[in-house]
Parts: sequence; structure tokens; C-alpha cells
Amino acid sequence: MSDLQVQVFGTRKSRETRAAERFFKERKVKIHFVDLHERPIARGELTRFVQKFGLTALLDLEGKAYERSNLAYLRTTEDGIIAKVIETPELLRLPLVRGGKVLTVGEDVDGWKEMVTG
Repeated sequence: MSDLQVQVFGTRKSRETRAAERFFKERKVKIHFVDLHERPIARGELTRFVQKFGLTALLDLEGKAYERSNLAYLRTTEDGIIAKVIETPELLRLPLVRGGKVLTVGEDVDGWKEMVTG
């Protein structure tokens, strides 16, 4: 149990990212935090989440960044959107969390519990 480590991809400003950090810290789970403003998410890592949830599920469609990006109106490929997401992490529903084989998007307490108990 104690050797569980989760990877949390998010930003310091994201309330949901802080909620994830708090959740795992309270349960004494080791967190590897990746601040997407300091280090963009690797394409391969992002692809894992896209394969599981689909690209649209990862996007924060209500967010200001999405509105400003004009992604809703751009005709672009999935690769084009992924490139944009890598450079603008605010487009994502944060945090993206990976614990073992379990992946979650956004504030997903049930998914986090599954990581801890799984």
C-alpha cells in the first residue's frame, strides 16, 4: 500500500489539482507532481489519457482558455489539438492523475479512491 505512487499533472492555480494533492497527501500516498506550466505533458503520456477517455473528455469546454483558443471553430486534426493542449495546459480538465493502471481526469474522487484501494 505504502509503495503506491501517483502522478498528478496539473497547475498550481488549479483548484481541482490542489484537491487531488490534498486527497493523496491525507492518505499518505507519494505524489509525483508535474506542474504543466513548468514542464509540458509528454505527448506519449497525454496519448494514454486520450486513448482511455477520448480527446474531447480531456478538454475543459467551459474554460476561458478554450473560449480564447477558438478550438471550437478551428478545423484541425486531433494531433493539432494535442499540440495546442501541450502548449496551453489550461485547455485540459485538470488534474490528469495516473496511479498504476488507473487514469482519471478532473476532480474524480471515486477514481482516486480506486487508485488507493486498488
